[in-house]
Amino acid sequence: MLTFSILKKCKYKASVYKLYKNLSVDVSQSRVRPAAEKLSGDTSYIEILPSWAPNEEADLRTIILHHMHILPNFVSEEEEAALLAEVEPQLKKMRYEYDHWDNAIEGYRETERGKWNNQNEAVLSRVKEMAFAPKAELLPYVHVLDLAAGGHIKPHVDAVRFCGDTIAGLCLASSAVMRLTHEKKPHVALDALLERRCLYIMSGVARYDFSHAVLGGEHSVWRGDRLPRRRRVAIICREQPKAEHRQ
Repeated sequence: MLTFSILKKCKYKASVYKLYKNLSVDVSQSRVRPAAEKLSGDTSYIEILPSWAPNEEADLRTIILHHMHILPNFVSEEEEAALLAEVEPQLKKMRYEYDHWDNAIEGYRETERGKWNNQNEAVLSRVKEMAFAPKAELLPYVHVLDLAAGGHIKPHVDAVRFCGDTIAGLCLASSAVMRLTHEKKPHVALDALLERRCLYIMSGVARYDFSHAVLGGEHSVWRGDRLPRRRRVAIICREQPKAEHRQ
């Protein structure tokens, strides 16, 4: 949902990656898809919007599928229940907010956790192994975002000052639709179904050149079917920002 990865102070727009001119480019050199070599993800959970013509930006269409991964059923029902049980006590002490500092989110609660019980730590270790390069430095705290049934996240690009190349999130409690829209060509867009208990991984072009939003209300539609208005929780692991961006 679900990182979806909403980060504090996330209105900083930067394009670190240039779009590739042809498919002969070795995208593995860009460190943008460490999970692709382990598990390719299920592209049936990604739908190119009709505004993006099939004969337009064909190379970019291929690249975005390397940089946006949906891994369905990454956690079991039991693992989902255990993760939610650990964060619920803290979340219940908080109110849903409707006045985010930059108006990017409506109806949310959020917190961070540095320590987890053994069962949940094992799940998060599996996330990190799947989503990040072996020697990647991760932020020490895991971000927990709780989006109310009537909440949504507006289009934004996460700030490079607060997060590195890769963001990986578990979508819990219910499913959500994430929309990715090219920053310079708004008609170049796609929807991703973040199905309940999936892992989604964003990197490279998806991370830097496309804004992402979590749709709400009447806009939360996947292939003609409107998703139920339910609470959604994302548990998000993030890479350390690069040294040149930490100032």
